[in-house]
Amino acid sequence: MSPVKFSRLSRRGVLLGLSGPQLVMASLAAGTLILGLYLGAVVLAFPIILVLLALGFLSVGGRRLVEWGPIGARWVWRSAGGQLLFRRRIIKPRPAGTLALPGDAARLRQLVDPETGAVMVHDPHAATLTAIVGVSHPAFVLLDPAEQERRVVGWGRVLATACRSGRLASVQVTERTLPDSGKGLADWWTHHGHRSGSWAATTYEELVERAGPAGERHASTISISLDQKAARRAIRAAGGGTRGAAAVLRQEMATMTAALRSADLSPSDWLTPGDLALILRAAYDPAVAGALERHGDLGRDLATAGPVAVSESWDSLRSDSAHHCVLWISEWPRSLVFPGFLAPLLLSSGIRRTFTLLYSPMRNDRAARDIRKKKTEYISDAAQRHRIGQIEDAQQTAEYHDVLQQEADLTAGHGVLRTTGLVVVSANDPDELERAVAAVEQAAIQASCEIRRLWGQQAQSFAVAALPLCRTL
Repeated sequence: MSPVKFSRLSRRGVLLGLSGPQLVMASLAAGTLILGLYLGAVVLAFPIILVLLALGFLSVGGRRLVEWGPIGARWVWRSAGGQLLFRRRIIKPRPAGTLALPGDAARLRQLVDPETGAVMVHDPHAATLTAIVGVSHPAFVLLDPAEQERRVVGWGRVLATACRSGRLASVQVTERTLPDSGKGLADWWTHHGHRSGSWAATTYEELVERAGPAGERHASTISISLDQKAARRAIRAAGGGTRGAAAVLRQEMATMTAALRSADLSPSDWLTPGDLALILRAAYDPAVAGALERHGDLGRDLATAGPVAVSESWDSLRSDSAHHCVLWISEWPRSLVFPGFLAPLLLSSGIRRTFTLLYSPMRNDRAARDIRKKKTEYISDAAQRHRIGQIEDAQQTAEYHDVLQQEADLTAGHGVLRTTGLVVVSANDPDELERAVAAVEQAAIQASCEIRRLWGQQAQSFAVAALPLCRTL
């Protein structure tokens, strides 16, 4: 099986490796120095210059101090406006067709496709329409190397399919670890068990009732989001409006289903409103997820599937029966790794977590223009550094080679996607949450990944990572 290598997170700035905020701080520091020299008050201007340089070049938690400014300002604004707390108004009914979700997710609307019965989630502000499908697959780590490589190539074709149409805004892959409700064991015993009343049959039935809910299972979904602006012409040809958008999304759903089957994955039917309601309820209130799954139609009303209460803090989030923390995979492996490198992170037992990959496909023509632009900027920056005598470091050279590799892959027929990895860790209390976060961070190190907590962005990032709705940060 062939190893693979990820492109590095670009550190290229606007000029000479400096980002826009850093250039602003450096310009203000230079202006302050010039003003101090002109007025003869260099001593008084020196502390101001030091503060500006510290804001522009000192890092805390992986970010420059100046980059924390927008995050802190937004946090203060939301805190002053009482937006860190959400309480459902149980007496006042919500408008028909909306989702009972907190924050900016409250603007989402639900539609039911009359032909497939699938639920489609409409975001009127982002102009997207999203559908979700469940996917089952064999244990990847148990397959032989040749079969693993064949499935990796098949998954690459699925992602390339998402890039070709140019009408998809994003593709979200979500893998959740859930407490097993025992429904599968109970159904098997109902259909295949021998209820003879013997001691063995009675003992086995009691074991199924007790041991079934004590396990855990993994559930995977794939969500595709139609960009209504990019697909404007196709939507107009299909009748326009919501009906036309649903028809175009239905075409993308059929294409995605065929691509998944060709990759030896087993897609289920596209999720109905009841199926999505269970996922939303399990995300915010995992304590009752297993019980609802075992009891028929309970909890399958999408209009009431959201949380009752949500409280956001700087480093975590509390909703109904659980505490959550969202982590961002800030750096993928820099060395060659095999396709199963995420096994330590995905197969860690005893931790309730949700792993999400958010792909943003780029059309081939747009990707080609973006690569040409990056090449020009890298060459110009290299010439500028050579002119002023600055040494070219290995990081900049490696990033330029990554751009060349992307150009070669695009020429060979592959697609270009921007990938974001997020992990949501859930627990019953804050102490258990911190222990689980530490375990996930250790598992990420074993997977050769760098992972960071999203400070001051927990509520928004939770809606992106824990809900299969193709939201973006």
